[in-house]
Parts: sequence; C-alpha cells; structure tokens
Amino acid sequence: MFSEPFELPARTLVSGEKKLNLDRPRLIGILNSTPDSFSDASRFFKLDDALVQARKMIDDGADWLDIGGESSGPDSTNVPMDKELQRVIPLIQSIRKESDIWISVDTWKAEVARQSLEAGADAINDVTAFRGDSELAKVIANYQVPVVLMYSKNTTPRTTRQHSDYEDVLDTLKSFFRERLQFAESKGVLKKQIVLDPGMGFFISGTAKYSFEVIRRISELHEFELPLLLGPSRKSFLAGVSKGRTLNFSERDIPGAVVSSIALWQGVSILRFHEVEQGRLLIETIEALKRDQVT
Repeated sequence: MFSEPFELPARTLVSGEKKLNLDRPRLIGILNSTPDSFSDASRFFKLDDALVQARKMIDDGADWLDIGGESSGPDSTNVPMDKELQRVIPLIQSIRKESDIWISVDTWKAEVARQSLEAGADAINDVTAFRGDSELAKVIANYQVPVVLMYSKNTTPRTTRQHSDYEDVLDTLKSFFRERLQFAESKGVLKKQIVLDPGMGFFISGTAKYSFEVIRRISELHEFELPLLLGPSRKSFLAGVSKGRTLNFSERDIPGAVVSSIALWQGVSILRFHEVEQGRLLIETIEALKRDQVT
C-alpha cells in the first residue's frame, strides 16, 4: 500500500508584482548557455539556439526557466564575470520580449545576479548557498526576490568527483540548511522567499548511495517549512542503476523520472528537468494518482 501523499501547503513566491503559487508541483526547464554543460554540451551556447530551446520549453509546459552561464559540475572551469554576463543577459532580455514566464539565473556572483534581475529575471539559483559570494545575500535582500539555496559538499562554486562519507546524510543536510538560513536571515533575506535544494550526484558525494538516501528520506526536510526543489535530471548518481553498464546522459531520463516521482509523493514542490515535456507528464501523472482524477 502507498503511504498518503504529502499535501503541499499554500506557499507563494513573490518577485515584484509577479506571484508563483506552489499549491501544486512546478516544473523548471534547464537552459544552460555554456560550452561545458555536463548534459547539453554546447547545444544552446549560441543565443539563437538558446532562444529556440526556451520557446520549446515554454510550449512544453515549463512554469519556470533556469538559465546558467557558468557550469558548476566536475571538470568545469571558472568563467570571468563579463563572459557570464554576455551569456545570460541577452538571453533574459530576448525571452522577456516574448514571455513573462518565471526566470531564474543559476549564479553565485552578486553582480551577475544584480544585472540579471535588472534585465528581467525573477529569482536566483545559488549552488553555493551564499558561500561563493556573501554579497549575493545583500542583492537578494535588496530586490526581495526568491532564492534557491543548494547543499553542496564543496565550499567553492565548483564541485568535484571526490567521495564524501556521512554518518547520516540527512543530518548533515539539516545542519547545513539551519546554518545557511540563519546567515541569510541575518543579511535581510526573507525566509518565505527561500527554496531549499538538497543537491544531487557529485554535489553530495561521488558515492551514489547518499543521493538515493536523500530521495528516500527527503520528507524530513519539511521541518524547515520551506518549498523543496529537486534536480536529479541526468545526474551522475543515476548512471549505475543498470547492472553491467554505465548509463549515458539521455538514458538517465527514466531513472530520473522514478526518483522524481518518489520525491513528488513526499512533497517536493519544484522539479528541475532537462526534458520539460517528460517532466510535465510526470507531474500530471503524480497529481492524478494523488487525487484519483483519471477518467
């Protein structure tokens, strides 16, 4: 028998005059405008290609686009601020001419965040949780926009392939988020504007078992009474689920859908996906299961 699904409380993210209700799961489309994205490589590095992909994600049902101008995965390299701005600002401006869809920028740099918000972005997604640039918290507080704070074993913006061992990975995540929330609020960031992301794959450890443990126990993070975001899409921890071979990036979509379904059942509010059409069908299926709405 299934356990009862977690019912999402009435939460709303606010950015300027825009509101995003989280009374149902929301879907973020990943749009990496970088030459070294771990999954997309350089497919959307050119502005025209990225804009075409943005249109497709919107048509496929994305609630939110997350634009990245600097990869933070293993083997990625630092990007000078001017180059990162060249990658994200024109794309934000181009999308804004066509759509009012929610846009976040995946950056840890305060100035990139500031210029992105001025260009029309609605939120910031910081994989360092304010550890990469403490000034970013001040930008979030000044603009009063939502921010995603992600757990990572590394204190720098760049994760590594190193293995990290935990006595209890959820206890570590909880301690991390308690400290980061305290820091954020001390800088004037409103708690109600914060979304928590437990991180996946190499952000947690080079050992896949810890990511699966987070999925199994993700409901424990509801103690913070904040929206939870999960981004397992094509991550490394899914590569070894099939015995005898390593799954390539596209082959990880089905395992990613499985762990995402389990997380949604436990009350995750936001999914971050590469294939938006698949993510939309996944969310609709879970919602139908929850409410017995299939005719």
